[in-house]
Amino acid sequence: MAFTHELVAELELLALYDLENTQAGLKIHNDASTEAVAAAQRLHAKGLIDQPDGGYLTSLGLDAAEHAQVLLNILKTA
Repeated sequence: MAFTHELVAELELLALYDLENTQAGLKIHNDASTEAVAAAQRLHAKGLIDQPDGGYLTSLGLDAAEHAQVLLNILKTA
């Protein structure tokens, strides 16, 4: 399995969430890139975020965001 452009876009959105503050969500505005809008819609369809335009992480989304951010930190420092 490879990282597709779609998966990378989803990981990028998950990396934007503040894991220290679960009450802080994201809002993907209409003028955002088409990739970001589509990634948010896919994350919502997968049950990782509660709104198709961002919103808050679900419990599954929180797990995914934690893993995505840990992986990003490992790759940045390695």
